[in-house]
Amino acid sequence: MNAMVLASNTGTYDVESKVHPGNGEFLMNVAIGTPPNQFYAIMDTGSDLVWTQCKPCEECFDQSTPIFDPSQSSTFSKMSCSNDLCQALPSSTCQDGCQYMYTYGDYSSTQGVLATETFTFGGSDKVSVPNIGFGCGADNEGNGFNQGAGLIGLGRGPLSLVSQLGEPKFSYCLTSIDGSKTSTLLMGSLANANSTLSASNSKSNNVITTPLLHNPSHPSFYYLNLEGISVGSTHLPIKKDLFTLGEDGSGGMIIDSGTTITYLEESAFDQVKKAFTSQMNLPLDDSGSAGLDLCFKMPKDTKSMDVPKFVFHFKEADLDLPSENYMIGDSDMGILCLAMGKSSGMSILGNVQQQNMMVVHDLAKDTLSFVPTQCDAL
Repeated sequence: MNAMVLASNTGTYDVESKVHPGNGEFLMNVAIGTPPNQFYAIMDTGSDLVWTQCKPCEECFDQSTPIFDPSQSSTFSKMSCSNDLCQALPSSTCQDGCQYMYTYGDYSSTQGVLATETFTFGGSDKVSVPNIGFGCGADNEGNGFNQGAGLIGLGRGPLSLVSQLGEPKFSYCLTSIDGSKTSTLLMGSLANANSTLSASNSKSNNVITTPLLHNPSHPSFYYLNLEGISVGSTHLPIKKDLFTLGEDGSGGMIIDSGTTITYLEESAFDQVKKAFTSQMNLPLDDSGSAGLDLCFKMPKDTKSMDVPKFVFHFKEADLDLPSENYMIGDSDMGILCLAMGKSSGMSILGNVQQQNMMVVHDLAKDTLSFVPTQCDAL
């Protein structure tokens, strides 16, 4: 699907935003309204809608910053139902403006009115962008939102920030998920400059690039072409077409900054599990205390462990993950777990697997690049 760009936003915006780890999510710093109100929003490449909680709230979760009050902003404007962005919503009704309802894969949801507002992004030069279409959410429910004040959709559909800014390139670099240091999300020419800088600072000078695929059934997602997986020195005997995107729109693998762990199609996950079990030389922990599918008992006072290598073989790109991007240890609990789970159908590359990598989405070339990078040092 071609991204629609609002006529008022066809300038070139070099957007920079601080990104920091939350509880399984990564949060962006954004300001909204005139005068600008700072808030944190979940950075999500797996959805499109940009939204924040708004007064008056019918059902709102706790957030660390004040809830946005549109009556206090001079640039807030409700969107008419004839607007292209209202038409692009998966579900909307027309009463006192364009009313939306938007749900996520974990059954969280937001509903309210679609509006336009000025968004201000930080960095060395603050950039204010007028007339960004966003959801002013009065009824927001679910477990997924208990840390930000909303969500910034960075998918491919017309409602996303990427499409509204009309910038064909963006990049982000995620710091360690259990750390406290920040990194950055960049759009426009900044993403170009930073991916070059990152390549020159890269731990291995290794930029790997793989094609992005389109799925007409789910046009918002960034699909990757995963051809195989290796654990240790074993190239797993996974059926060649297991991760292929089906003609009916099923299957395939997406990359999603808003999902924590990676989910692999069940039969592939079973093979990964089997390979780790045979190569780890540690007893299995079946207590289920970590809530993950595969855990091992770790000897007491262990500070470091040798674990098998893990490689995703994408088309034209082998992504050799550092061990902290797929094994999660808890020395207090004495367990070491694989940060992956099983899914039926679509597979998802989550944010744990993307730590300390510059991830560059180039929508003009339809490619995705990974550059191993110490993200908190950029």
